[in-house]
Parts: sequence; C-alpha cells; structure tokens
Amino acid sequence: MIKKINYDDLGRNQGPTWLNSHFHFSFADYFNPNNINFGQLRVINDDLVQPHTGFTTHPHRDMEIISYVIDGNLSHKDSMGNERTLTRGQMQYMSAGTGILHSELNKGDEVLRFLQIWIFPDEEGYEPNYGDKLFTLEDRQDKLFLAVSNWQSNAPIKIHQDMNIYISETNKEIDFKVSNKRQAYLVLIEGQASINNHELTHGDALEIVEEDIKIIPRDKAHFIILEMAKEN
Repeated sequence: MIKKINYDDLGRNQGPTWLNSHFHFSFADYFNPNNINFGQLRVINDDLVQPHTGFTTHPHRDMEIISYVIDGNLSHKDSMGNERTLTRGQMQYMSAGTGILHSELNKGDEVLRFLQIWIFPDEEGYEPNYGDKLFTLEDRQDKLFLAVSNWQSNAPIKIHQDMNIYISETNKEIDFKVSNKRQAYLVLIEGQASINNHELTHGDALEIVEEDIKIIPRDKAHFIILEMAKEN
C-alpha cells in the first residue's frame, strides 16, 4: 500500500512570521486526529527559519530527535554544554530522555531550511545524549546511505528505536524494499521523482506499507526514507 501526501496539503504554522513550517503530522496549531503519527514516527516538520531568529531555549523529554540541515546554518546549544553550528548535509541527534533544554537558532544571513524529526523511544527514562555528524555529498550520492539506526547497527547515528533512516541525492534509479511487517515514510526534499507511478515534487511524501518501491528521478532527487516496524 502506498499513499501520497502532497506538500500543499501539509499542516502549517500559524505563529511567528520568522518561521514557515510544513507539518507532516499534528503539531502546534495543526491538529488532525487522523494524522498524529506514522508508527514510531511522531514529527516531521519542514522548517524555514529567517536569518537571526529561531527556536529559543525550550525543553524536551522522552523523544529521539533528529535535525537534518538542507540549507543555511543551524546553531544548537543545550543544557549539557553542547554548542555547535551545522551546515548542509549535517545531521544532529538528541536523545531527550529524562529531560533536556536546548535552542536552535539561525545566526546566519541566509534562510535556514531543516527537517525536524521526532521519534518515540523504545522506552522512557534514558539518560540524555547529544551528537552530530557531517555527511558529505559523496556519502549519499547515487545510493541509499544509512545514516541512523538502532544501537545494534553499524550506522553512524544510533537511536533508541527500531528505525532505519536513509538519505540519498541521486540522478539514478534506486530500488528500496519494504519487507513484510515493515513500513516506511519517504519525503522528497528537493527535485522531482516518479515512485511506483506516483509523481512527486519538492516536499511531497509517501506512506509505504509492505511494498517495494522504485525511485526514478525526473531531476536530481534528494530524499529521506524512514523505515520501521509496521503498526499493529
């Protein structure tokens, strides 16, 4: 089963003018009781943050949080003493666990675009943890690059959940298998692609349940796939 989600149909923020967000699932001002989560995936926000603005210090707990920078600079600071600035292709990860405070600011002169991803952990009460990785274009070019997985994997980023996160930027066809009792959520970040006869453009998404897909770029396609156990 495949369901297409159009970018223009996503939820939108109704708050500050410095932020232009598209919400894949219920978040903040957008609430749809039929669109709370997709399996263990709770949040994907496609955020555009104006220069010299951003998310000031705020709390999180019991959530695995991934930020993937697409354009601009993302400056992170947290209550554990971490302070970093991330650029295109860099991925930040945070296990909020028993509680953490952090800020995410755009201190640069260009608009920041990043994907904010929240994942339910496999249990509550983990010790908070932070890290980040710089992935080069070569890491993800013309292939599926496994950036995130669970603690039993060899992925560079490990989270407390049975989820695999792949990124790719490609002009070539790519096949992806979604096995029995598994499902995946795909976001086309940039470009155009045809996937099992669904035409996707910038920001569109697919829910994929127990079905293999073929990704055929129409232009260079930059996408992310989050693959996980199927909901019961």
